[in-house]
Amino acid sequence: MDRDTRGLPRELDELLDAATQARNDYLGYPVAKDFDYRELADFLAIPLNNLGDPFQDSTWRVDSRALEREVVRFFAQLTRAEDDDWWGYVTNGGSEGNLYGLYLARELYPSGIVYFSEETHYSVSKNLHLLNMRHIMIRAQESGEIDYDDLYETLKIHRDVPPIIFANIGTTMTEGKDDIARIREMLRKLAIHNAYIHSDAALCGPVAPFLEPRPPFDFADGADSISMSGHKFIGSPIPCGVVLAKKQHVERIARSIAYIGCLDTTITGSRNGLTPLILWRAIRKLGEEGLRRRAQQSVALAEYAESELRRHGIPAWRNPNALTVVFPAVPETLRRKWQLATAKGQSHIITMPGIARDTLDECIADIVRCRGNA
Repeated sequence: MDRDTRGLPRELDELLDAATQARNDYLGYPVAKDFDYRELADFLAIPLNNLGDPFQDSTWRVDSRALEREVVRFFAQLTRAEDDDWWGYVTNGGSEGNLYGLYLARELYPSGIVYFSEETHYSVSKNLHLLNMRHIMIRAQESGEIDYDDLYETLKIHRDVPPIIFANIGTTMTEGKDDIARIREMLRKLAIHNAYIHSDAALCGPVAPFLEPRPPFDFADGADSISMSGHKFIGSPIPCGVVLAKKQHVERIARSIAYIGCLDTTITGSRNGLTPLILWRAIRKLGEEGLRRRAQQSVALAEYAESELRRHGIPAWRNPNALTVVFPAVPETLRRKWQLATAKGQSHIITMPGIARDTLDECIADIVRCRGNA
């Protein structure tokens, strides 16, 4: 087997070089690139498995549940959960968190109807199919935010059936944010008392608490559960996330498993024990103030990108305080070079932590040149 000077097999060496270059060039996907967790390398020799409920001890002790609990507690406070009514765990990513929220909602309201906008992430339709949940798609505004008039009228027609609202706190292409407080008020107006709201805050969950004005997305605004990604705004070499829910809901689905000596309350049985360490290390380094600075820097970079594109005649736009800058779709060559997500005639740049301004300038120059040659 051929090996390079780093001691890697040739195939791994080539993959490392290719992945490093691709990491340097992406601007269209919400993944931070300014992290380095090599200090955790020794844990790669340990089979860390957070089996079962993170808040209960188990006969299996090769785990990181103690630090997982700290991670979950940090995000529960960040999302204004009530002191005595929250629970959560570190997931494999936002999609698992969304599946968990929908699963809780189905167990609470088996006959409920799920309402979600046409701009909702593609994984949600898959989750609804897996859970066999009745659902209705609602129109979206140009911004990506849900059409509240359409939602109101649809709820009014089906007001005898418990609604399960799947709210987007940052849609995939435009970062449109649904207003959970407004939706709760809508439910009150319709005298609908049995309802569930899940907040899909994959990208924006760790950002939203530091924006002015603060988007209505968390438990204090009326959410029953919240899903966030860890590898997006915070940064991780492994996809991960956090799901939070009201403890009273989770207690409805808990089952005791004798052979592990623990409750089964999560989607998967075995769970990654390394990702809680990654998130724990990140929040220990950053804290709330570090996350605030991180959010402010990313928003400022988005303002710069939008301004530069518009200065060169590109009709770019973004939602208030968004990290996502939207502009007319660019040719395939630029989509591939800069890994720019494109749909419905629009491309976007997302100013994630770790993006260098000179890289952004180079991309903008390419877009301007391409438009001039069109």
